[in-house]
Amino acid sequence: MRVPRIYSSSPLSAGATVPLDDSAFNHVARVLRLKPDARLVLFDGRGKAFSAILTECGKRAAWAQIMERLPDEPEPPLRIVLAQGVSRGDRMDFTLQKSAELGASAIQPLLTEYGGVGLDGGRWLKKIEHWRGVLVGACEQCGRNRLPDLREPATLSDWLSRPAESGPRWLFDPLADAGLREMDAPDERVTLLVGPEGGLSAEEIQRARAVGFAGVRLGPRVLRTETAGVAALAAVQALWGDWR
Repeated sequence: MRVPRIYSSSPLSAGATVPLDDSAFNHVARVLRLKPDARLVLFDGRGKAFSAILTECGKRAAWAQIMERLPDEPEPPLRIVLAQGVSRGDRMDFTLQKSAELGASAIQPLLTEYGGVGLDGGRWLKKIEHWRGVLVGACEQCGRNRLPDLREPATLSDWLSRPAESGPRWLFDPLADAGLREMDAPDERVTLLVGPEGGLSAEEIQRARAVGFAGVRLGPRVLRTETAGVAALAAVQALWGDWR
């Protein structure tokens, strides 16, 4: 049986005994139905992982003893920032989950003209907490010890007005002339901008290009928003990232 991987928000160090988070307890006790002495891997979301033993598993809490530190996760050769137009329903969950699996370093949710998503402050907090849970679950499954940086949602206009991050910035547009293979290879970082279900408006595309985004076409077909970000990440990883 594969050793379960569990995210822990508690500080981790060899020899310590730590409580499992509520979601981790539910997974260990109610889904996997593990018993004391079961083996675990605990990771902190910042790149560190440890072997551990489940020491207690009651009705409402579980504890694990940390054994030894496991080899560090290597830093990716290319940091990929995915700026994703927020989509409705579970499409955004899918994008976040697959982005974590594909090695995105950071995810910037964006509110756009055609996104059709509007939440008040309290509901945004719940949504961000839910998204973080999606990323945690994806990293537990795929063997990644470093959680992607989930940034605060912003309007596209506000985000474009911020100081530019280093590296090339690419806007995925089905009407663009150039494909990925025609772009210069990124060095250490690249930012990928993907629109929501309705795409980006002509004004939004013009504004992005005005601050340095280059239009890039993802093949001959128009992709759905939840497909475009995943396809872009996979292609970039295959061409210049850690899939080579």
